[in-house]
Amino acid sequence: MKYFFAIWIPVILFTNVVFSQETITHKVERGETITEIAKKYQVTPYDIHKLNPDVQDKLKPRTVLLIPSKAGAKVIANQNQAEIKHKVLPKETLYGIEKKYNVSDADLKKANPFLETDGLQIGQELIIPSKNKMKSSEKAVYHDVVAKETKYSIAKKYGITIAELEKKNPDIVPGLTVGSHLLIKGNPILPQKATVKQEGIITPVNKYSTYEVKPKETLYSLSKMFNLSQEELMVLNPELKNGVEIGMLLKVPANTVFLKVSENKVYADLTAKNNSGDRKKIALLLPFNVSKVEGDTVHSVIERLKKDKFLNMTLDFYAGALLAIDSARTLGLPIDVSVFDSEETKYNSNIAAIINDNKLQNADVVIGPFYQNNAEAAARLLSVANVPVISPLSKDEGVPIANLYQAVPSNDILKSKMFDFMRSKNGNMLAVVDKKKVSVIQYLKQNQPDVKLVPLNDNGTVSAENLKSMLVAGRMNYVVLETANTWMIKTTITSMVSAMSNYLVQLVVLEPNETLDSDEINFSNLVKLKLMYPSVIKEDSSVEGVVFENKFRKINSISPSDYAIRGFDVTFDAMMRLMQNKSFEETANTISTQQFKNKFEYHKKEGIGNANKGVYILYYDSDLTVKVAN
Repeated sequence: MKYFFAIWIPVILFTNVVFSQETITHKVERGETITEIAKKYQVTPYDIHKLNPDVQDKLKPRTVLLIPSKAGAKVIANQNQAEIKHKVLPKETLYGIEKKYNVSDADLKKANPFLETDGLQIGQELIIPSKNKMKSSEKAVYHDVVAKETKYSIAKKYGITIAELEKKNPDIVPGLTVGSHLLIKGNPILPQKATVKQEGIITPVNKYSTYEVKPKETLYSLSKMFNLSQEELMVLNPELKNGVEIGMLLKVPANTVFLKVSENKVYADLTAKNNSGDRKKIALLLPFNVSKVEGDTVHSVIERLKKDKFLNMTLDFYAGALLAIDSARTLGLPIDVSVFDSEETKYNSNIAAIINDNKLQNADVVIGPFYQNNAEAAARLLSVANVPVISPLSKDEGVPIANLYQAVPSNDILKSKMFDFMRSKNGNMLAVVDKKKVSVIQYLKQNQPDVKLVPLNDNGTVSAENLKSMLVAGRMNYVVLETANTWMIKTTITSMVSAMSNYLVQLVVLEPNETLDSDEINFSNLVKLKLMYPSVIKEDSSVEGVVFENKFRKINSISPSDYAIRGFDVTFDAMMRLMQNKSFEETANTISTQQFKNKFEYHKKEGIGNANKGVYILYYDSDLTVKVAN
């Protein structure tokens, strides 16, 4: 509480930078809104209101609006659609331009063929393909239905209507089925038809080569290797729909530049090396929502704190960040920190105004906002200046954006790390999966084809005979358990314990399972089987960890929550990366770190964007403590 209402935060005032801004005009047509016009010209509604202060949200037809023209861009009205030309400025990159106009690399190069031969050069005038032309080549986005999801929840998640969802997936009109592979946006990728060569037009010919699948390779790793989506790879090789098998001969693009990045980055303890002496700027966009708290006439502040979990999470994260800021000040690090109230909900925020009013284009790193879609919006607004935006709490995969960094590993990354660990130990991997978990079975078949599914009895339980028949002597047999059914868990554990006299066995779960924590499951058996699982955080009993917790407790009179620790770890990690005489982006590409309880091992996502793959593999040890598996 004292942090939220009493502590003084030194807000750094960024130097005002004045840009010469050209404008164009737009005549309002019947039914148009400010939001639609802003999207058309790729500006914000705030930009339009700024130049047209007298204009209300409800526009009158034939009203003439002033529209700001982006730096380096000329927008020319042309028969109800905008043709955009962009003049390349110093320090601009293809990624930056593509993200600025929300176009793909393929579409931009198709509209400007000279980019393939000459590359990007200062002063070039690029044609930005219109949305209508790009619509047919929009990349398909899919969603696999999991238990308890509805058409409404899926449509809401992706910002579409149920009617639009059913139009793209007519099979779900009668009802939704768990495990269904739904098309959300874009068009399904179909095999290309032969192009008829016309006179005067040279038709490019795609060249392919053959690749033999090696052990441990998956559909996901192969798609990354050849810079294709999984759907594109399956179009070239329809047999992949039945799973990846060692020795398969795949048709892949010739002369592929492999995008494989080392999955085992070296972890380093960062020390301050800022010899240049220039001060770094960090901005925190946190959802305090002060106006709502002050405007709440029904609940007192104390009552709101008792009930508002989101506010408590924010205050905990902020308290941890403050401790990181204090540590930086103690170390004498030349860092200025600004803290802003993002005033965000799941679908709204104040970030556009904050960024514009406070010139956050000059920041070295922005931490926040909390909600994934708001973090993505901040990243888009700051992409032209290539300012790194860290999404500190969201586990969502989200939209890949070049300057967006997901600080929390996604569930898919957690699972992949778990399977990679078991493979590194040359383990025999088995899975006991409830028949109701269709999405888990589908995931294993598509992404972990070397994992064998243990057959179940008619009543859904596991027999010791079935399990033992699949165990291998002399190797660790990892049994991945995916069910919330108590009886199924008991029979699996009993079968594993009975096999321990002749085999090496270890129980594995991919995510928290409340049933395992119930009194019906014998905890001693979980210890005996050394229950293992992937985790974003670890237990910390180091001297430094004890010092941190004592200091936090002394200041706040409570022990730090996981959110407070994440607030410290994310903020301190960002600060130390800026003290390496390199940009945040450069250190993220080359250095992995471990703070008190969180790892930060950033890797490029499939295509663009940055995901944290810093995951701990933990297990129950015989001394009843949780330890990190090596």
